[in-house]
Amino acid sequence: MPARPFLKWAGGKGQLLTELTRRTPPQFARYHEPFVGGGAFFFSLWSSGRLAHGGVLSDYNRDLIACYRTVRDHAHELIAALLEHKAHANDRAYFYDVRAWDRQPGFEQRSQVALAARMIFLNRTCYNGLYRLNNKGKFNAPFGDYKKPLIVDAENMHDVSRALQDVELKVGDFADVLNYAEPGDFVYFDPPYAPLSPTASFTHYTGHGFGEDQQRRLAEVFRELAERGCYVMLSNSYTELTRELYSPKAISGLSTETVRASRKINCDGAKRGFIDEVIAYSYDLGRALAVV
Repeated sequence: MPARPFLKWAGGKGQLLTELTRRTPPQFARYHEPFVGGGAFFFSLWSSGRLAHGGVLSDYNRDLIACYRTVRDHAHELIAALLEHKAHANDRAYFYDVRAWDRQPGFEQRSQVALAARMIFLNRTCYNGLYRLNNKGKFNAPFGDYKKPLIVDAENMHDVSRALQDVELKVGDFADVLNYAEPGDFVYFDPPYAPLSPTASFTHYTGHGFGEDQQRRLAEVFRELAERGCYVMLSNSYTELTRELYSPKAISGLSTETVRASRKINCDGAKRGFIDEVIAYSYDLGRALAVV
């Protein structure tokens, strides 16, 4: 069965899967995704049989990678733990009790299954499904007050576990991909997007921001991988900064295209809507388009 993301994730790529798939190289060795987030593109590639050589999924968010490992290695136990949370899916007080675990002594001594179940439960019941940390690294999204939140999807959880069996899961900086990506590998970057305005960004997935210096460092990693002979693709917002960083003048042989995507992470509903995003890729797309 096709595997789908088991977490809701700000900036998830579900709506861009068609555009990303059309620009995927027809053949590649290992797959690397250093900002895995919800993993929508990875699960799409796996479900379509494109990951014959396995891959590496990584993220700076230690809790996220621990959750992925638990789904991969302990799916049955995780489902059982989630069923216990499901009984309290609409209980505001229970939500805040669980959210407060990371403010209490012994939090890190809880089992990995318990911590992964907490992460999924909070993700499914918090406001807008927003995984957000304060500057102390504590989860601080408020209660979402959903009528029927999906806490347990056992079938998909088992599918996700199968999808992850041949995957290495790493915690680390995005630049770590330089240590193991080889010529012929496919690397997809989906970083926290460059802000459209000084107040329009959301980058607090880890308790650390992702500002212009990080965006520039990412572009250098992109360039180095492309020069190494990797297939490299990136999605980002269409801004003056990304136009500068991802241009043929900045990276030889680069192609960039703009696509329309909806933006939902704004506290002002009137400011949500369709915007331009950029997809940059380092390889000749002609053959890829011919075989899709």
